[in-house]
Amino acid sequence: MEHVRRLLDTLVGMDTTSRRSNLELIGFVESLLDDHGVASERVFSPDGTKANLLARIGPDVEGGVVLTGHTDCVPVDGQPWTREPFAVSEESGRLYGRGVTDMKGFLAVVLAALPELCATDLERPVLLALTYDEELGTIGAPSAVERLAAAYPAPSAVIVGEPTSMCVVTAHKGVRAFTTSVEGLDGHSSQPQVAANAVAAVARIGAFIADLADRHGREVRDDRFDPPFTTFNLATISGGQAINIVPRRAELTWEYRPVPADDSDALLAEVERFTREEVLPQLRRDTGVGDVTFVSDATARALAAEEDGIAEQLVRSLTGDTTPARTVPFGTDGGHFQAAGWSTVVCGPGDIAQAHQPDEWIEIDQLAACVRFVDALIEHLAR
Repeated sequence: MEHVRRLLDTLVGMDTTSRRSNLELIGFVESLLDDHGVASERVFSPDGTKANLLARIGPDVEGGVVLTGHTDCVPVDGQPWTREPFAVSEESGRLYGRGVTDMKGFLAVVLAALPELCATDLERPVLLALTYDEELGTIGAPSAVERLAAAYPAPSAVIVGEPTSMCVVTAHKGVRAFTTSVEGLDGHSSQPQVAANAVAAVARIGAFIADLADRHGREVRDDRFDPPFTTFNLATISGGQAINIVPRRAELTWEYRPVPADDSDALLAEVERFTREEVLPQLRRDTGVGDVTFVSDATARALAAEEDGIAEQLVRSLTGDTTPARTVPFGTDGGHFQAAGWSTVVCGPGDIAQAHQPDEWIEIDQLAACVRFVDALIEHLAR
C-alpha cells in the first residue's frame, strides 16, 4: 500500500482539472511504463493540449482485459475545502484530496501493479487506456476506443474503474448536453412586426423539451434506475438587452440522461424537428430573418446490461461479489467501449457520494480491496 500511496500523492498533486491540460500526468505515466519496458502511445485531442494514453502489457493476443480510467478531475472553485485539495492528507483511515475517489485512486492501484504485471508470464494482456475530459462528457474516450480497435488485440472484457465501492455495475444512463442558440432581429418593442424575437423562440423550444420530458417519464421506464426514466434539464437561458428592445439573440443550455432502452438520437431529432417545422417559421414570419443552431456539448453513451456478460462474470469471480447487478445514474466512458463490441462493466474503489465534493475522500480499505482485485486479475491472466 505504500507504493499506492506514493503514486496517489503524485497524481493528486497534478492539477488535471478539465479546464487544464493533462499532459503532465500523461508524461509521468509514460515514464513509469518506460521504466518497465512497456511501450505506450498518445492519442491527442484535436488541439493537442490533452491526450489519451494507451499501452499493452503482455502478449499481442486477443482475450485480454482493458483497465480504463479518466485522468481529469472537477474544479474545486467555490467549494469549502478545509485542507489543501491538490495534496493527499490522511485522517481516520481516509485519504483526502481532489480526485482520490474520482478516479485517481484506481489509477494509482493499477500503476502500482506495474512491477508485478511486467514480471508475470501473462497468457493474455492487460490493455491500459487512460482518457481525457471524461468529466466534460466522455470527450476523449471515442478516439481512445477507435485506436484500441484499430491497433490492439481485441479484449474479452473492459473494466472501468469508476467508484462503485468495488461492486459490479452493469448499466448506467447516458448524457447528452446541448447549447441551442437563436439569432433573430432586434427592434423597438413598439414595433415587434419588424423584428424577430429570439427569446420567444428559445422559450418555445424550452417548453417543448419540458413536454417531451413529461411524456418520456410516462412512456419509457426502466425500474433499475432512480428515477426510472430519461431525465431532462433546462439548465440556463440568456438573452435580451432591455425591456424596450426586441431581443436579437438568445441561448438555452439543456441536457437529457437517457436510460439504455431510450433512443438517444431520436430524442434530439424530436426537438430539432419541432424547431424546424414550428419555431423557425414563426421566428421568420414577419421579416424572413432568423436561425437556430444546436451545438453538442457532451455525449456519454449509456451502458446497457449484458445477459451473461463476460466482463461481469470475470469481475464477480475476482471480487466475490454475489449481490444483484447494480445500475448507477451517472455516466462513464464505459458505453463507448461497449459500443465497440466489448463486454464492459464498471467497478472501482471508493463511493461516488464523495466524488465532486469538498474534502473528497476515499477509505484506505477501498484501495486495499482494489489492490487485491488487481492481484487476482493478474493471476487470472497468467493462467
